[in-house]
Amino acid sequence: MPFIHLDNIAITGISACVPEKKQLNSELTHLFSSKEELDKMINVIGIKERRIARADICASDLCFNAADKLLNDLQIDRSTIDVLLFMSQTGDYKIPATAPILQDKLGLSQKTICFDIGLACSGYVYALTTAAAYLNLPGIKRVLLLDGETFSKIIYEEDKTNAPLYGDAGSATLLEKQDDCPFYSELCTDGSGWAAVNIKAGGCRNVADRHSMEIKTREDGSLGSDLHVYMNGVDVFNFTMRVVPRGVKDVLQQAGLSLENIAYVIFHQANKFMTDFFAKKLKCPPSKVPYSLDRYGNTSSSTIPLTIASELREWVNNKSDHPDKKVLLSGFGAGLSWGTVVTDLSHCYIPKLLEI
Repeated sequence: MPFIHLDNIAITGISACVPEKKQLNSELTHLFSSKEELDKMINVIGIKERRIARADICASDLCFNAADKLLNDLQIDRSTIDVLLFMSQTGDYKIPATAPILQDKLGLSQKTICFDIGLACSGYVYALTTAAAYLNLPGIKRVLLLDGETFSKIIYEEDKTNAPLYGDAGSATLLEKQDDCPFYSELCTDGSGWAAVNIKAGGCRNVADRHSMEIKTREDGSLGSDLHVYMNGVDVFNFTMRVVPRGVKDVLQQAGLSLENIAYVIFHQANKFMTDFFAKKLKCPPSKVPYSLDRYGNTSSSTIPLTIASELREWVNNKSDHPDKKVLLSGFGAGLSWGTVVTDLSHCYIPKLLEI
């Protein structure tokens, strides 16, 4: 597992966009045998409400609005964007990739490098590292990373196991080449656990047919078709407990840092029980661990930028309180894959959260 250390990567902007529609988990009484069971579920996962996209809104629309706002606020000449990355598992089409569509909608140059990345809940950390790597190539000065998911479109809304978890969101992150801006990253993979989170049909391994849409009860009691997300909660939980705290410690050690040097630790917002465990295991003060999942749910790969944009906006934008704004980002999920990044947000601007 290579440790990546780059000295010239500045994140100069992060914006996020969520759907206007709210779904309160307290309203899911029809999925549970009693109010007590529902209340217990909400307390364990820590998700009170989620944002759900309209039928005509995709992840790319949420990302477009976040990016358009960010570029306008920063008065960025759009011809200076050298690379556009779109990180999502819920792109517009199987073919073509969504990044070229967004290049056209955003009015970027036809010389912009554009491609999609798909890597579940660890995706933002992986894509951020990819963006940083591109910035170390000659001639590349600005990279725009768009990360968004509309998981509400790929879960069965009557499934009490998964429906209360997932929400929709989009984000935009602008990275620029700038001296004396250290960036640390470590990315890891355990493909032996690929089946823990999957959509069985719809790819070339299992081509979708008329049977793929049949709703059935799975072995773990969850409901859904072969075109809906399946997650083995026990396997995912055991995997994250094993690798995430260790991954955080590894990166800090190799970077010559400790948690005392980190202002905030932003975990992928899977559920509150899991994140609380990580913080306790790492002996990280709760004040250093921001949450957004109570109001937005698990938005998969976009939870990290959404949490930064919604919870840390004032702190990031206030340049007079403290010049050093180091944060640690930890993503983990399907693949199975996980990754950790340490970066500094002292050069970053965050606009107000958008709703569409």
